[in-house]
Parts: sequence; C-alpha cells; structure tokens
Amino acid sequence: MSATFIVIVVLAGAAVVSLAAGWLIAERGHFLLPSSRKFIPGINFHPTIAFKSLLTYIYHRFPNLVLGFLINVVHPYLNGPFKKYVREHYHGKVLTQELAEAVINLDHEIPLRDLGQHVIPYPTARDILLQLPLDIVAYECSCRSARPKQCVPTQVCLIIGKPFTDFALEHHPRQSKRLTKEEAIQLLREEHQRGHVHNAFFKEDRLNRFYVICNCCPCCCGGLEAMLKYHNPMIASSGYVAQVDSGLCIACGVCVESCPTGALAAHSEAVVEWDKCIGCGICVSRCNQDAISLQLDERKGKPLDVSSIF
Repeated sequence: MSATFIVIVVLAGAAVVSLAAGWLIAERGHFLLPSSRKFIPGINFHPTIAFKSLLTYIYHRFPNLVLGFLINVVHPYLNGPFKKYVREHYHGKVLTQELAEAVINLDHEIPLRDLGQHVIPYPTARDILLQLPLDIVAYECSCRSARPKQCVPTQVCLIIGKPFTDFALEHHPRQSKRLTKEEAIQLLREEHQRGHVHNAFFKEDRLNRFYVICNCCPCCCGGLEAMLKYHNPMIASSGYVAQVDSGLCIACGVCVESCPTGALAAHSEAVVEWDKCIGCGICVSRCNQDAISLQLDERKGKPLDVSSIF
C-alpha cells in the first residue's frame, strides 16, 4: 500500500468526519429535525434537486452568514442578467400598515394560489398559502445583523405560517420566539412608528411562497439597498401613491425627512416623485397637518390585500 493511497484515505476520512460533525451541529445533534423534513422540498437522489435543496437548507440554516455575504460582497457587483435573476426569485411587496395588520388578523384560510403579476410583478415566487390558526414567529433580522451599525430592536421579522415557523424555532431557538396576534400587531405598529417599511417577502427556495413580513429600514435592508443604491427593483409598490393636499401642506419638511425612498421634496409645498414612491404610508402617519394621503394607482399594481383573497 503506497504512502499516497494512505494519505488520500486519511484525508477522505477526515472530510467525511468533518461533514458529519458539521451536519450534526447544523441539526442541533439530530440526524434530521422534523422541521427540516417538512421545510426542504423535493429531497431525493436526483443531483439537481438534491443540490438545490442543499442550497436552500444552507441559506435558511445560516441566514446571517449568507445574507451578510450577499449584501456586502455579491450585491455591489451584480450586473444586468444576475440582477434580473435575483429579483425574479427573491422579492418583496410593500404593505401599508392596514394591509400588514390584515395578514395578522386573517379570519379565513387562503388555499395555495398564484397571486399573479398584477400583485407580484415577477414571473416566479408569487404564491400564497395561509392556514388557521396563523402561526407567527418573531425572528432576528439578518439584514440588520450584517451591518456594523444596526438599527434596534433587531428581532422584528415576522415569519408567517408553517413549515417556516417550525424551522426557525427548532434551528434558531435563541433568535426566534412565537408571538400572539396581539404581540405581532404591536410589533408592526412600533416598527411603523420608527419609520420602517412593512414588506411581504416571497422567495423561490421558500416553496415559491410568501413567508415573512420584514420591517425594513433603508440603512439596513438588503432589498431596499439593492433597489435604491444598486438600481435592482426587488421591492414592488404597495399599489398606492402618496398624494399631497396643497391646501393643508405647510412645507415643514417632516415628510421629506421620513420618506425611506427619497420620494418627497419640499418647495412651497411637498411634492411626490411618482417613480420613487412605494406607497408605504410612512409620510402619512408623520404629517401633523393631515396633508398627505395614500391613493390607489393601478400603474403601481394591485395591493396585497389578504382580506379579499378566498
């Protein structure tokens, strides 16, 4: 037996032991946690499906590491085709405060369905499935964790529905906690008061479905940064546009300072830049003169209103 062969065997054995140890660490000492079986779609021996399932698992088992890498290393250097691929497979839909609370207060089940491009203007990852009782888990924001200066609090992402909630609780017990409806509503209202945007996120490797309401600030959110800084429109408008009542506006500039996308400017009165407005409603709640309202605009797409989906 040659020395080379022995070295190869030893290295191969060390690699197998390392992989096995890594897997046990990832699965918290188990071969496969119940939520992993439910969460990872299509596990079989077909190479393509197995590889995709593995990537899905890695992303959601180690979200802080992966998102930190995407935000700090990948996004700044994406070109046209890669930008398109990212936004078509991972995107958000802005929710007004009322629409976000409607998700939490849902009183009927929504069977699996494609919301269509009028609501989610991307070709993939636009399904919704909501079952009662609605399971809600607050999770540490991976975007905020990736930043040297984080907005606080950080446990502000609302994971919605199984198997996503079970996966978070089983694999990240210190970073996640189950919430009541009342606690979730309170979290949404507090984040809105901080000027953070409610986004319903859809992702191909999350079963092509809506799975979380993120509460996004432009200084931390990878999706907003991709749209505002790197010109990759990963965030779709709520379907509304801010409208200013010139008779009430005193051009105080509060709305300008609070707008997360820089869609407002103050001259003799506040002016809305239509292309930049995502219809989040932050300016509406900040205006002390009640001079701003949200108006439906079909050019911005349809709102994601779960109360009208049966």
